[in-house]
Amino acid sequence: MFTSVLICAKMKMEGVWRDMKKYLCEFLGTCVLVLFGCGVAVLSGADLIATSLAFGLSIVAIAYTIGKVSGCHINPAVSFAMWIDKRISTKTLIGYIIAQVLGAVVASGLLYLIFNSTTLIGVETLGANAYGDLVGSDITMLGALITEIILTFVFVLAVLGVTRDEKHSNIAPIVIGLALVLVHLFGINLTGTSVNPARSIGPALFAGGEYLSQLVIFIIGPIVGAAFAALTIFFIDLEETDEDPEYRPVVKKEDKVVVIEEKVEREIVKAPTKRGRKKVENKETQNSTKKASTARKPKTAKTTNKKETEELV
Repeated sequence: MFTSVLICAKMKMEGVWRDMKKYLCEFLGTCVLVLFGCGVAVLSGADLIATSLAFGLSIVAIAYTIGKVSGCHINPAVSFAMWIDKRISTKTLIGYIIAQVLGAVVASGLLYLIFNSTTLIGVETLGANAYGDLVGSDITMLGALITEIILTFVFVLAVLGVTRDEKHSNIAPIVIGLALVLVHLFGINLTGTSVNPARSIGPALFAGGEYLSQLVIFIIGPIVGAAFAALTIFFIDLEETDEDPEYRPVVKKEDKVVVIEEKVEREIVKAPTKRGRKKVENKETQNSTKKASTARKPKTAKTTNKKETEELV
């Protein structure tokens, strides 16, 4: 009994350690994404190309590093969509979101320390998302909400689609990174592009003021967009084949003959089943019987002729 208790305790500890590794990966991944993405956004003055590539390349590098451990969500919206699609449990969802938010907060704290040690101007926002007077586009609250829903929908749809089949695991980080670059190219000059509640929470906590009061839009928008993406994947079911069941191509006689010949050749190559072995054995028996009977016939005829000759003599 004592041994059983030890085994159960060991298994439980292994499960806990496995979960902790996943949470740690999500923490580190989100930290790197926010550190480099928001950092480049601030240092480049929210340059369209530089900022988009910073976020996209960050997620590519992180995905190839921790993807096999945690799946590299590094985004509460992605984790929420994965939960709707029943790929992760509620427990994992909660653990991932906590780890992602903590990672974003730590990254924002590091940026705050780094930028405050310089003489650079205009770095106090830390790349926080905003709308209205705080951004050059002067986009309204409703416009910002719709923008974030659409951008998150497109991004999460790409993530869910490319990770649905394990055959795409080698190219999935590249596709996800390019999708993130795409949505940033559209949204940087509008809202700064969130599509990630954790990425918005971290900088807003340190920027404070109106950035913090506007944060709710950049939490609700990505969550709603992710939900729409998960439901879309569910309905279109990307695992279906591309063939139309109602399509029946016309097959010519020559094509039928070729198909039949190929099928026969495959059957010959295959290892014979028990029934097949019996048929082969029966056929061999019949052939050997035929040969034996054919071999005996001349002999019988020869003997008969010999007897007739003796009687005549």
